[in-house]
Amino acid sequence: MSRSSRAALLAFFATSALAACAGGQYADTPLPSSSSAAATSSSSTSAAACDPATATESYAPLDSIPSSSSITDAGMKKILDRGRLIVGVSGDTYLLGARDPLTNTIEGFDIDIAKTIAKQLFGDANKVTWRVISAADRIPLLESGEVDLVARNMTMTCNRWQQIAFSSEYYHAGQKVLVTRGSSAKTLEDLKGQRVCAPTQTTSLTKLRSVNGVTVVTADNHTGCLVKFQQGQADAITGDDTVLAGLAAQDPYAVVTDAPAITDEPYGLGVNLDNVYFVRYINAVLAQVRSDGEWKQIYNTWLASRLGKAPNPPTPNYGRG
Repeated sequence: MSRSSRAALLAFFATSALAACAGGQYADTPLPSSSSAAATSSSSTSAAACDPATATESYAPLDSIPSSSSITDAGMKKILDRGRLIVGVSGDTYLLGARDPLTNTIEGFDIDIAKTIAKQLFGDANKVTWRVISAADRIPLLESGEVDLVARNMTMTCNRWQQIAFSSEYYHAGQKVLVTRGSSAKTLEDLKGQRVCAPTQTTSLTKLRSVNGVTVVTADNHTGCLVKFQQGQADAITGDDTVLAGLAAQDPYAVVTDAPAITDEPYGLGVNLDNVYFVRYINAVLAQVRSDGEWKQIYNTWLASRLGKAPNPPTPNYGRG
């Protein structure tokens, strides 16, 4: 079946319980009810000094990607001894991270990026346990150490740097608006007096709440927003262009407006604040993925049909000390 046909099924299946995934494992374990206290380390000093202009600064990559057998860092040894990478992902963000209802596998741009890390670590891209999480769960699960990595369209911000660490930027998105096909609305300001949905604990919701005259509607995730949109409980949805493209692919009556992006949304892979060596390892892998063409291959597989020709990957910013 074609990807467009699968998209038609995805909205129905996205909120259903996820079973074990082929080519990886799915962990269905309870989520923490609240965030643990942020870890304190020398890293937090640089995070506190962060300003918006430097939110995309990550740690310099390792000079080369070491063999797994030569790694002595305690945090990475724990991952290697386990034999699998535990990654927090979305299970319902079509094109980025979503369960294919036909194959029961989780797939998408974010998934393939995470697989490149696993392949370097274990020589096998499928040595991953996928932990399906909400946007609100990302930071608590990293702080508690329940996941090694979060690959879930997560915007790098100064506030988040005080709680977790990020890889270098691996994708540059922008916040846009999804409306009913034929609507004259293009921007959030055009939607004053109307109901606009955004998921909780997202930068999209923060921006939405700054717009006067818009009725804010929330959901646990973008699929929840899509359901409310389809049921007439929301007139529009706001979020990253990548996410909205996936929603529009599932609803023939929805369209992402062609207005310029409202915000810049630089995505980074989330890591526990203390695991600086792991961040530097990931950055070395991402540098290789950018240079050898694999980044564009992943983009073309998942995003080109909806967002156009592959751009150059984001230029990494290694300013964090």
